[in-house]
Amino acid sequence: MPIAVILVAILVFVSHATAVTWNNEPSGQTVDTLTSDTDVTFAGEDASTPTRDTYKVDKKVTRMTVTRSSTGETESVRVLMRSPRGASGRRPAIVFMHGAGYGTIDDSYGDVASILASAGFVTAVMDKPVWSTDDITRDYPASAAAYDKVIEYLRTLDNVNPDNVGIYANSESTWIASYLLGIDHRVAFQVLLSPMVSTPRRSIGFLASQNFTLAGANRGYQSVVRRVLRVDGELFGLTNFDLNTMNTRAYSIPTLVVYGSKDVMTAQVSGVHNILRLSHKAGNWNVTIRSYPVASHVLRLGDESQSNTPLVDGYLDDLTAWCVGTSLGLRQTSDRIAGATIYQSIPIPSELKADRPLTIYGTILHVMMILLLLASLMLGLVALGRKIRYMIRRRGPALGFLHGFGGSLLALIMMTVAAMLLLVAGFAEVVMRVVRLAWGAAPNDSGGIADWSWPVIQIACVLVVVAWSRLIAHLIEVSQRRGIIRWPPRQGSIRAVVSGHEPVLASTRLARVLFWLSSAAMFSVMLVFAFWGLFLY
Repeated sequence: MPIAVILVAILVFVSHATAVTWNNEPSGQTVDTLTSDTDVTFAGEDASTPTRDTYKVDKKVTRMTVTRSSTGETESVRVLMRSPRGASGRRPAIVFMHGAGYGTIDDSYGDVASILASAGFVTAVMDKPVWSTDDITRDYPASAAAYDKVIEYLRTLDNVNPDNVGIYANSESTWIASYLLGIDHRVAFQVLLSPMVSTPRRSIGFLASQNFTLAGANRGYQSVVRRVLRVDGELFGLTNFDLNTMNTRAYSIPTLVVYGSKDVMTAQVSGVHNILRLSHKAGNWNVTIRSYPVASHVLRLGDESQSNTPLVDGYLDDLTAWCVGTSLGLRQTSDRIAGATIYQSIPIPSELKADRPLTIYGTILHVMMILLLLASLMLGLVALGRKIRYMIRRRGPALGFLHGFGGSLLALIMMTVAAMLLLVAGFAEVVMRVVRLAWGAAPNDSGGIADWSWPVIQIACVLVVVAWSRLIAHLIEVSQRRGIIRWPPRQGSIRAVVSGHEPVLASTRLARVLFWLSSAAMFSVMLVFAFWGLFLY
């Protein structure tokens, strides 16, 4: 019992020392819209004002090379331009910017770009520039420069008004848009679809805290993500977690902000407040906000994991009307904030920041666990090969474990590994549910493995600790009988154990090394469990 209490106390202390909390109050924040009618109207509109389907659309694909200035890498990307056929004069233009992932001209913005082109705009969609980066290491300044290169290319065309080129940014690219507006002060207007206004660290923290609840996940899994979001990425060369994109320049031009009420990824109320505050600080009062019911993060209806999900009703008409009226310099007569009530379940975790000591400790702990597990696995395979060889040759015990230590060790390893697999399976189920929510699927009312796995793992961890305490107590008893654990030790007892003449654990050195190495590996697993909060009750 004392051994079990000491082990549990150590693990509980680790869980509490690494715990990350933040305040989820006030909850249920809203911004009331002035009207449910999302129509966008302007004074001075007449029969000659272009609308959707005014023109036929011509397509043209060109290539350009974009450079990542920080490394010198280059990438050849395609640019798909759509132009209104037969439109006279220099036309307004829009460059589309990709959200997260790896969008191309083949699968991105086809419907929106075509509709705007039919209303008189020259639109450009490029393959998303990624170079050698991934979702975590995206180079936002380089991406901004790449999109700006497309803007500059459009400005050189005879059918484009160089002072009337805007941007259409969605989700992740709204961070890039702030960099773009910082280097190009000629951008005329912007459409921000589900804008991410806070830093990536805090935006993901909001997303995880809200969506894990919607996904029916046990609250324990939130503790895992909270610890991940306290990582100090600079230790590993990752600098995107704390990008500060909340600057006045990013909202100093005419802006259309669009949300969907089923969007579970964006902190909408905080976004509205921050956008209005920054735009007004920049002297810009030309901000229009629209919120559409039953629309997802990208304004689609239904589950985006299925193909051909349509855009929400009315969005394309409202978008076209706003872009046309804004590009013509007309005075908007419709309400600035309209549509469904804007809702946010919890606040942005503003206190969330990098924790270097926690990051260093967690890194050392996980590296140690991986190394010990690999070493144990390799030595275990050697022991297995030896046992098979001895069985074939009928040479007797291959490892020579004594007093039941071999069976006890095997049982502990199996219990610990089972808990690890259950943790991985539970967290994977949570992640898949969150992804389905992001795609627009309905929340899952059934908790399932995402809910019950966490307390089951906690119970399993306690059972493992109890089993460890029994094993250690048995080891102490055998050592006492051998005369090792007494003062002074029985003469020659330590030498007899080390030499194998009077073994405590096993008669072979391989078995003794395997026991201690596997024990260290399994205890490191328990420390990792404690790090992720499995000993918080």
